[in-house]
Amino acid sequence: MSSVPYTSATDRAHHAGMPYTKYTALFSLGLRFADLAGLLAAGVFAYWLRFGTPQVDLEYQRNLGRGLLFALVVFSMTPLYRSWRGRGLASELWTMLGAYLAIFVVAVLYTVAFKLSSEISRLWWATWFAGAVVTGTGARLLCRATAAWTRQLGFDLRSAVIVGGGHDAQRIVRALERQPWAGIQVKGWFETHDSPSAALESPRLGGLAQLAGYVQQHGIQQVWVALPMGAQAEIEAILEALAHSTADIKFVPDLLGLQLLNQSVEQVAGLPVINLRSSPLDGQAHLLKAIEDRLLAALILVLIAPLMAVIALAVKLSSPGPVLFRQARHGIDGQIIQVWKFRSMRVHQEGGGRVTQATQGDPRVTPLGRFLRRTSLDELPQFFNVLQGTMSIVGPRPHALAHNHQYMDIVDNYMQRHRVKPGITGWAQVNGLRGETDTLEKMAARVEYDLYYMQHWSLALDLKIIAMTVIKGFLGKNAY
Repeated sequence: MSSVPYTSATDRAHHAGMPYTKYTALFSLGLRFADLAGLLAAGVFAYWLRFGTPQVDLEYQRNLGRGLLFALVVFSMTPLYRSWRGRGLASELWTMLGAYLAIFVVAVLYTVAFKLSSEISRLWWATWFAGAVVTGTGARLLCRATAAWTRQLGFDLRSAVIVGGGHDAQRIVRALERQPWAGIQVKGWFETHDSPSAALESPRLGGLAQLAGYVQQHGIQQVWVALPMGAQAEIEAILEALAHSTADIKFVPDLLGLQLLNQSVEQVAGLPVINLRSSPLDGQAHLLKAIEDRLLAALILVLIAPLMAVIALAVKLSSPGPVLFRQARHGIDGQIIQVWKFRSMRVHQEGGGRVTQATQGDPRVTPLGRFLRRTSLDELPQFFNVLQGTMSIVGPRPHALAHNHQYMDIVDNYMQRHRVKPGITGWAQVNGLRGETDTLEKMAARVEYDLYYMQHWSLALDLKIIAMTVIKGFLGKNAY
């Protein structure tokens, strides 16, 4: 396994602007509004063209409203707004056309079946459909032009390296250069034993032995693997070398002539890509979870403000020292964040950079602190971390930096926990894995639960974990 030390994303060079998932979510949200506005505008235009009068038609308005509500349902069920950044324009337009066809076919059948209109005009429906398609296409062209412009200004860029050489690797480089809206900058390529001998126009950065170090040192966010399908040993070596990295790893096989139906396959700049490892919360999932976190955190803080004031006073009176205790932790993508807690220990200083977990009967813990830790009330200030955007309400619990360095080499997939924001509570915690992890088996089990949560995330699962935390998670026998 690679011995490259894990570095914080705050040390990465040139994380320009907002993370790409936020930009993608904003573009997707804008396209939703544009599609609905386009449907509405096309419907009004079709009515004016057909009847030639601006008078109010309540029946038509009701039908138009039903159509927009049904459009919202269809839009949420189609992949029209998913993975916007990596989709080709033609693919997106075909998806849009299919969604609009479904909306209008059902709308026509609904209108006829329930006799909601006294006069059905094919010209009327055709004008409405054509207008919606035109406005939807225009919105997507404008969106891509805006994306290309913002990325030319240096915002929303993703740094990438290529592993492998020859024709396939050169095809990747040229495809990404031709499509600036993708916002992916190739820094260079790494040679492997199975790489074709032909060099690329991009700089050669070294061999496979230098890959992990370069990715960590320069904050590379994507690693594109351009190797033959049979290069299994090389691909395994790449995954092993990047075991501690949160960079996305994309495999680009020679599949341009095939139509694959596989959830692990996507298109980026017109190239078929197999995601060997990617972020679990991208696009609209990222936006939904961000909205969930902010709304719930704000509501909870309003409700618990009197309780927090009482706890703060009690901590101040219980022992000398500050009310709040700040700990450095790894957040999403490994960036260093400051996690807030009510102080539960007497002020002390450990030497040698050691971080000693609290144990049962730990003399450093005050009587009040023992109660706060047992009931998890010491975690309440972390709702401010959630509002700040460095944490989520639900997610893998952040571990001490020293513990991350300790376990990253001995627990499989340990650092993959940092692909999402850390949480105040998590799937592992409500399943009994709170507090001290004094054995390797406990830590491995916690990581397994965290990875399960990341793979199966949904809003319903988050709400379930929050409910389980309220019911049983605040009283844990392992919290010292």
